[in-house]
Amino acid sequence: MPPGYRFPLLALGMLALLVGIWVGLIRLGWPLPPFHDVQGPLAHGPLMVPGFLGTLIGLERAVALGVHRQSWGYVVPLLAGLGSVALVAGVPTMGAILMTLGSLGLLAVYGFLVKRQTTLFMTTEGLGALALVAGNVVWLLGAPVHGAVPWWMGFLVFTILGERLELTRMRRLDATAQRTYLAALALTLVGITLTLVRFDLGVRAFGAGLMGLALWLGVYDVVARTIRQGGVARFSSICLGSGFVWLAVGGALAIRAGGIPAGPLYDAWLHAVFLGFVFSMIFGHAPIIFPSVLRVRMAFNRTFYAHWALLHLSLIGRLLGDLLSYGPGREWGGGLNALAILLFLVNTGRSIRAGQRSAHSAAPSMGES
Repeated sequence: MPPGYRFPLLALGMLALLVGIWVGLIRLGWPLPPFHDVQGPLAHGPLMVPGFLGTLIGLERAVALGVHRQSWGYVVPLLAGLGSVALVAGVPTMGAILMTLGSLGLLAVYGFLVKRQTTLFMTTEGLGALALVAGNVVWLLGAPVHGAVPWWMGFLVFTILGERLELTRMRRLDATAQRTYLAALALTLVGITLTLVRFDLGVRAFGAGLMGLALWLGVYDVVARTIRQGGVARFSSICLGSGFVWLAVGGALAIRAGGIPAGPLYDAWLHAVFLGFVFSMIFGHAPIIFPSVLRVRMAFNRTFYAHWALLHLSLIGRLLGDLLSYGPGREWGGGLNALAILLFLVNTGRSIRAGQRSAHSAAPSMGES
């Protein structure tokens, strides 16, 4: 698919992100006009994970599938994006069906890729797609959103973990590293599965697995090397390293919260992972992924540190508000979380624009060619 046709698919993901942020702020208590067709604050999770991130990751995987001259993978971000449109339009059942079909497509993509390249990192990412399917099915069958949350979280954690694991191929992992990785991964999988029958115990086991994976990443990821470099490599390493910390924090809070389905502690452990870990990874990978997916240039700018710092400072404020039962801290922290994401989008857009201008100015004129 020509790169220009990928922008409408990305736009569907951006719609899910922006509406998801809006209803999330309403859920926090911000006096914003409601989307009368959106299914209230409960749409926040589905729009952000299988909607926005399902579209984004599906698009990235479709581009990877294109290397093998396969274009059918683009149906994955299309279905996920249309599912978001259905949610915004007030048709939640259709939205859940479309997103579930999209996740099945993503699982098929990974099935193709794993068959071509049977490696631990690709298999880990495939487990992430399987977790997305399970979470979407749980949600589609009418379970409360909190029942699908560990599965959706597993989707993102396993996908990111597989991508980071791929980079460790530059370092030979010894037997201890491989065993500890598999042990933490197995504990996380056991925890997610247990949530189907013993939700409280499952969440706590899942949290312990997240802490184990965070520790493994802190020890074996290549961040310790790349942070010594300058420019975008250092920025990405700082983002990733801070994300590992938030993954450990989220795991610890999950152990403490257990099966609580709502409330401040529930908000704290979810957003430590979904915001602190996942968006740190997005911030750190964006300068690499956007150019490869959209075939555009990005010019790294130090203003990227602004959205990184705002995200983490506001998240600390939000979690303190949660843990101290201080409502204004949680509300303002959440509002600044949203501002950090919007600032990220603005800075990314400016970076792409500057990169494109630089590419045009560097291109030879007709006379020179």
